Amino acid sequence: MHRGTIILPGGAGYLGKALAQGLAAQGYTPIILSRGAKVDEGPVRYCRWDGERLDDWAYEFEDALAVINLAGRSVNCRYHEANKAEIHQSRRLSTKVVGEAITRCQNPPRVWLNASSATIYRDSFDQDMDEYTGEIGEGFSVDVCRFWEDEFDRAATPATRKVALRMAMVFGRGKGGVYEAFRNIVRLGLGGTLGGGRQYVSWIHLDDFIRSVLWLIDDENFAGPVNLAAPNPLTNAEFMAVFRAMCGQPIGLPATKWMLEIGAFFLRTETELLLKSRRVVPTRLLESGFEFEYPTLESALAEILK
Repeated sequence: MHRGTIILPGGAGYLGKALAQGLAAQGYTPIILSRGAKVDEGPVRYCRWDGERLDDWAYEFEDALAVINLAGRSVNCRYHEANKAEIHQSRRLSTKVVGEAITRCQNPPRVWLNASSATIYRDSFDQDMDEYTGEIGEGFSVDVCRFWEDEFDRAATPATRKVALRMAMVFGRGKGGVYEAFRNIVRLGLGGTLGGGRQYVSWIHLDDFIRSVLWLIDDENFAGPVNLAAPNPLTNAEFMAVFRAMCGQPIGLPATKWMLEIGAFFLRTETELLLKSRRVVPTRLLESGFEFEYPTLESALAEILK
């Protein structure tokens, strides 16, 4: 049974493909907007776009059920000026043009879910960050999220409900995901405490991510920002200990901040991705009645590893 078309701008990466397959399994028709030429994969269709200008891809929005915009350059890079500008522009322009495509529809999508990030909150050791009392932080990554959500808020789509997805790391099977990177580090015996170990880590299992997206599409009263994270964040020391135990690796060499800085330089990334304390909880999602299948890291890793 065809339950409706769902458009996924920027959905050609690990998360977008997994989400598209999950949507297809539930009877939806996913259409991924991609910069590169792609071959349709079963019920998942691909359409070319550049993420900046209206073109033929915009016709796909007419009569669609939902839009889930995941477009944006990866933040897994060095934060020099050129990369910082591209990170900003890729999010701002893609969000702007998606809004323009929706406003041109005679029968626009009922809901627009736009990616954001749980890193929008301040570096928190002392309290949970939720959608009501969470405090917005400072710095480059936070600015990216603020400007991203501001562009989303500015889009005039009165007939289309809007939800900003403040996402934590998504753990699931398959190549290219965050889980694979952590697993490889742990199996090499390098999965000890990173930095001071006090910083919190927030995450969500891929299945719960897909289920929460479907929940937000179906809940016609839900609008505004939502934290997509499991309800039990852990300190980095606890997080790495659980990862080692679940992977059967008793050895985990620790890495100090200066060691991570050297490693990040050679890997062309930033230590913020590992050292910022993200103590994020999904208060609004839980209030709406959503139930997590994998609320703890142990349960999530057990499902992935089995």
